[in-house]
Amino acid sequence: MAQDIHREKILQKLHNTGQEQVLRFLGELPQDQKNTLLLQVSGLNLDKIQVCVENYVKNEVSVTISEHFEPAPSYPASPGTPQMTQKYARARQFGERLLREGRVGGFVVAGGQGTRLGYDGPKGNYPISPIRNKTLFAIFAETLLAASQKYGTAIPFYIMTSPLNYGATVEIFASADYYGLGRDNVFIFQQGTLPNFGFDGKILLSAKDQIASSPDGHGGSLKALYAAGAVADMKRRGVEYLSYWQVDNPLVKLMDPLFIGLHAMDEAEMSSKALLKAGPLEKVGNFCLANGKVTVIEYSDLPDEQALRKNPDGSLVFELGSIGIHIINRSFIEKLSAGGDFALPFHRAVKKIPYIDETGTLVQPDKPNGVKLETFVFDALPMAGRSVILQTLREEEFAPVKNAAGTDSPDVTRRMMVERAAAWLEAAGVKVPRTPDGAPDCVLEIAPGFALGPEDIKTKRDRIPPIAPGCQICLE
Repeated sequence: MAQDIHREKILQKLHNTGQEQVLRFLGELPQDQKNTLLLQVSGLNLDKIQVCVENYVKNEVSVTISEHFEPAPSYPASPGTPQMTQKYARARQFGERLLREGRVGGFVVAGGQGTRLGYDGPKGNYPISPIRNKTLFAIFAETLLAASQKYGTAIPFYIMTSPLNYGATVEIFASADYYGLGRDNVFIFQQGTLPNFGFDGKILLSAKDQIASSPDGHGGSLKALYAAGAVADMKRRGVEYLSYWQVDNPLVKLMDPLFIGLHAMDEAEMSSKALLKAGPLEKVGNFCLANGKVTVIEYSDLPDEQALRKNPDGSLVFELGSIGIHIINRSFIEKLSAGGDFALPFHRAVKKIPYIDETGTLVQPDKPNGVKLETFVFDALPMAGRSVILQTLREEEFAPVKNAAGTDSPDVTRRMMVERAAAWLEAAGVKVPRTPDGAPDCVLEIAPGFALGPEDIKTKRDRIPPIAPGCQICLE
């Protein structure tokens, strides 16, 4: 009887919100599939979904940009004055202390698949290192292990997956014996999902008993950390800061004492690293200051006349690009999540979405037929009481692997990994052969366990063999 009442409430709610089509096949389903579908529907916040339908599906809402915004202030990649040099030194020492005290954790958002790379599996398991073909996951885990050893602590690794690749990711880490980190120091969890919609605002089905849905974007990470118990785990460990990055970028300096120290010294709640943009219209978010708050305006939303503006010295006015590297306070996540109503703005993406039509047939559309909604983590920046931006160098920290060929492809990423390894070795006084155009005339790979930066290489010069033109050397 109670089940019937519950079902009637669901039906009434669907009718009131114009979404009753999700149960059109309920009568022909076996009981277990009926229960599966009803459970999914009961988990939907239909009132909020109706607002999303009106604002983002039926009527695309353009992003509202503040009338008054200006370039966001930032710390340069290298200090330019004696005063700044002193502050950087203090910040680096403070960051190292926080690491030694176990107050920093690592957090990667890894919900994506390797589809665009032609790889069947979690993108984090894509092999990318130039010689050993280590996967992204292996590089990150080995980096955290090396940092744990360097600072005499156990740095926990938080990994957000999607429902699509959660099971595979758990299996990957278990089969690799957690890359030496220890099972207790690896926390794998799932992000939330959002329904997919047709252009008419109707929720689509991917099967007769399944609502078509997609991960809620990297902005869902803040809610997922809280809901999955990762924040509680951080609190139990005494972790106060999360180093956040995205799974496709193997060059990220995961535990950067300078970045951590500047963030903590300035009492920021959420901070970012930034690049000087390669050009005014580069497809990265733009760091701005709007109403006194650090804000990221997407490249597609920043008017061209603003993007093209230049300073008297010829530099771009809006020169800082967002690259998905942050420090986030645990207390900030707790503050946002504790009320239960926290939500980041939705972003609309028109996509080709497979769906079940009225006859029960699975349709694979050949052109966009619906809308997916997602959230972006940088939209939390204006909610922070204070936010710091630290510039970094593209060649040091940004080589995302996104496409099978061309820009942001594995070939480009591997080349940048080799070039960074060569630069690190040369900074330590090691001679590296180069071609006439200046590229390394060799293939180099530096394992995280050998060095986390050029400063670690200087003490290991005796372990580095002569590097001959055309050779391959992996330092481990």
